[in-house]
Amino acid sequence: NRDTTFVLNSFNGNDMAKNIIDVPRDDLGKVTDDELLKCSKEELMRRVRKVESEKMNLMLEHGNMMKDVNRRLQVHLHEIRSLKEVNQKLQEDNQELRELCCFLDDDRQKGKKLSREWQRFGRYTASVMWKEVGMFQQKLKELESNQDCVIRENVELKEIIMMLDDERNGAGSRSSIDSQSSLSNLNGSSATVRDVGDGSSTSSTGSAGSPDHHHSHIHKPSEGKIMSVRRSMDDLSNNHLLRNLPNGMSGSIGRMPTAYEFQEFPGKRRSNKAS
Repeated sequence: NRDTTFVLNSFNGNDMAKNIIDVPRDDLGKVTDDELLKCSKEELMRRVRKVESEKMNLMLEHGNMMKDVNRRLQVHLHEIRSLKEVNQKLQEDNQELRELCCFLDDDRQKGKKLSREWQRFGRYTASVMWKEVGMFQQKLKELESNQDCVIRENVELKEIIMMLDDERNGAGSRSSIDSQSSLSNLNGSSATVRDVGDGSSTSSTGSAGSPDHHHSHIHKPSEGKIMSVRRSMDDLSNNHLLRNLPNGMSGSIGRMPTAYEFQEFPGKRRSNKAS
């Protein structure tokens, strides 16, 4: 008897199929010629047919195994094709993702560069704004100081106007008193020498008892005060702040009557006011 073992490994390498066939049979190769000659024809035919049947079984079994291997090979080839297609798709997707990553990286670099530029621009604008704010604060301080000066000048102007009004009222009252005293003197003394304008009379020489002499003595101290007020008005008209005032205010101050006008024409101004 001879044991024959067939071992078949599968195609994928994972499963190992083992087909072991133990066939007890007479080994004809070990039989000597003498023994074969001693055997009868029937025995020899039987042994030959047995060996042929064993060979046929082995061939059939080998064919079945080859069919199974071919079938498995076809399945694996189909799987390989599908995997190749999937791999191709994955490679295409990978290429698209790479391009997208490159695009996003470029966009990120551009955004980073733009952000740096905006930061520089923001710092520059902030510095410019700080400078402008400082300039505006300085101008505001100057305007506040100018406003204080204007307020003080307005107060002084109000005081001067009140002084001028008082002076005008005082000049008008003194002129009315002088006119009344002169009329009373003319009515009371009919024998008084008439003034013909040649300087020979008492009134034209400016005697101490005449009304003109008294009137001149009354107006002498007020004229010094009026002249000082007039000089202050001239100084104010030449002041730089008056040039900075609006046109309406400067025009009204420029048209303000002087003390000389109040002194010279008090009766005329009162008549104009009454009319």
